[in-house]
Amino acid sequence: MRKIAFWDDPERHQRLWPLTYTKPSCELRVGILTIREKWEHYLKAVLVGYFTLDYLTGQYTKPRDASGIWVINGSVMPNEQLAASIKGLKKGTGIIYEGVMIALYTDEGFAGSNYDWTQWNYSLDQINYGWDIFKQNGEQIKKDFKLVTQDQISQPIADPHTRTYGSDIYIESGVTIRAAILNAEHGPIYIGKNCRIGEGAIIRGPFAMNEHSEIKMGAAIREKVTIGPHSKVGGEISQTVIQGFTNKAHDGFLGNSVIGEWCNLGAGTSNSNLKLNYTTVKMWDFYSKKFIDTGLQFCGMIMGDYTKCSITSQFNTGTTVGVGANILGSGVQKNLIPSFSWGVKQGFITHRIDKMLETTDRVMRRRSKHLEDHQKGILKNVFTQTEYERTWEIGINNE
Repeated sequence: MRKIAFWDDPERHQRLWPLTYTKPSCELRVGILTIREKWEHYLKAVLVGYFTLDYLTGQYTKPRDASGIWVINGSVMPNEQLAASIKGLKKGTGIIYEGVMIALYTDEGFAGSNYDWTQWNYSLDQINYGWDIFKQNGEQIKKDFKLVTQDQISQPIADPHTRTYGSDIYIESGVTIRAAILNAEHGPIYIGKNCRIGEGAIIRGPFAMNEHSEIKMGAAIREKVTIGPHSKVGGEISQTVIQGFTNKAHDGFLGNSVIGEWCNLGAGTSNSNLKLNYTTVKMWDFYSKKFIDTGLQFCGMIMGDYTKCSITSQFNTGTTVGVGANILGSGVQKNLIPSFSWGVKQGFITHRIDKMLETTDRVMRRRSKHLEDHQKGILKNVFTQTEYERTWEIGINNE
């Protein structure tokens, strides 16, 4: 069996914070699949490990045997041409793009130095910033749809009151649909195993819904949306990726956004995705530590894992919310909310790491999971490395 490992370019990994605070870049979902899952399909390879940041290696371990493995840049997504070039690599050779490694075939991991590099001069699908995920999501759904449904037969829609438009609709086993509208005229619709779609839900493709997720009755799901596994969604959603294990089960608008894992958005929560003056949106870049122009007119919110917000929360265009935050109160929130914040925009305090871990474990046990020790170690490390974000702590630490 061919072997594959993933490498995190430290600069790009940091630009993808807060989404990658808790995981390697390749574990992000874009389209139907995560980047790792895409490569496993394209290369017909088995995952053997990760070359990522040190504090993540307790969960995302390095390969035990580095002999004969493809090492892939975790922020790069495959296409047929790139996959074919990687399959043709000989040991000790690799591919670079704009000075950054894209792929390598090696027996040494990164221990060796005498590699023969080939410059990639063709198109490349890559996520450089968090907003690239929702920006590229529609096209990635289309590519993944062909990949995962090839030579497969969709389950029929048994409900007589469900109306469909277009032919690219694929239903996995165990799906329940009641009196819904599925419009695949402008892009495919993929419904994963054991999903539920409630009465009166309207879905427009391209759209992807992963296993054990639910769309509540009356929901309006517009194009270019991905719902990760074990999630519940309702209200109106547009051009958004929900990574997984997350609830947005009530009314409210979510657009041009990326929401991490194990998040909960309270009833009526909404975000803005368009400025009143129609200019392009700026968002926080963790690498340069400043707001930069995304070049996008429509740009909503990026939220890290394990974050929750209360009912009727309001988020402005270009808002970044870190990991493990608890956001309370009405009114439009600040457009940069540090990790492990607790409170209202008028004054945050720190969400204590011990309390956060306790609550997170309680939430996960409701899904028959629990917070593993290595996950606790990652979160404790993120808590420490994000202290500088919580400016209210500066005075406390200096006392």
